[in-house]
Amino acid sequence: MNDKKRRQLNRTVFKAFPWVMGVLLIILVFLQINSNSSKAQSKSGTDSSQQTTVSSSSSEVTNKQKKIKAELASYLKTVTKDGTVSVSFYNLGATPKSKAAASTDAAVYKPGSLATEANAHTAQTAASTYKLFIAAYLMHQKQNGKFSWTSSNTEGFYQMIVDSANTFADSELENYGMAAVNKFIGSQGWYTPVFQQTVIAKTTSHGLMLLLKQLAAGTGPFKNASDREKILKLMSEQIYRTGIPAGASAAKTGTKVADKVGFLNDTNNDAGIVTLPNGQKYILVIMTHGHGQSGFSGFPKMAEITKKVQTIVYGTNAGK
Repeated sequence: MNDKKRRQLNRTVFKAFPWVMGVLLIILVFLQINSNSSKAQSKSGTDSSQQTTVSSSSSEVTNKQKKIKAELASYLKTVTKDGTVSVSFYNLGATPKSKAAASTDAAVYKPGSLATEANAHTAQTAASTYKLFIAAYLMHQKQNGKFSWTSSNTEGFYQMIVDSANTFADSELENYGMAAVNKFIGSQGWYTPVFQQTVIAKTTSHGLMLLLKQLAAGTGPFKNASDREKILKLMSEQIYRTGIPAGASAAKTGTKVADKVGFLNDTNNDAGIVTLPNGQKYILVIMTHGHGQSGFSGFPKMAEITKKVQTIVYGTNAGK
């Protein structure tokens, strides 16, 4: 190629270069726009999928809760229909770091999400469940510096909870007065009056359930962790265990119960905090009377109610 032709070619290339670069730039911009659009669509699709998954999961939890509560409400309506039984159930959720807390069903058992009661606001004979109110009042007095764990008080408390003996409870009630104790009970939002002159102590399953909620949570009169643990330990050791403890164990071996019973004439009551082996916890209060009950003859009924309630809420087929 001679110099003249080479110079002509160079001039042609030089003139065409801006046009070529412009075309390439347009192509690159177009490709970048398409790439961003694809990424946005992909992200949108992913977000949409995640939202659908979350929504679906939330819907599944709600549906399962509704099924459990409906079955439980139906059962409790049946067992309380003649007015001789009162039942309060409150799920406390899973113990932190337990197997239940890590379960895919943990959200189903969010505290209070399955709470169900029947005939729970009708005052019934408290029998020795009234001693839970005495225990709460004494812890309130301890917070105010008016009660301490002397050897005498420690022994009396033990007998009151473990053996369900009356001496210490009645002595403390007389010492502080019914009016003061009732006033305290009312201040907590529990059923009152529990105590009246010449009238057998009365309460409701709902009132006992509220007290046990505070005991389980360590609130109100049970803020002191050491005192709370002491009371729960005594309740775990109480000797009358053919009611809620027997039913809970029948439903699931290894279940633990801290409870307080009551028995008087034809009345058999039980109020407890139940912990399943997997860490799920719940409160159950059962109050029964009538039907010719005497002594502890109503305890098998309470055990059967407990077993059924626990199976409905925590059994293999719960919510299905």
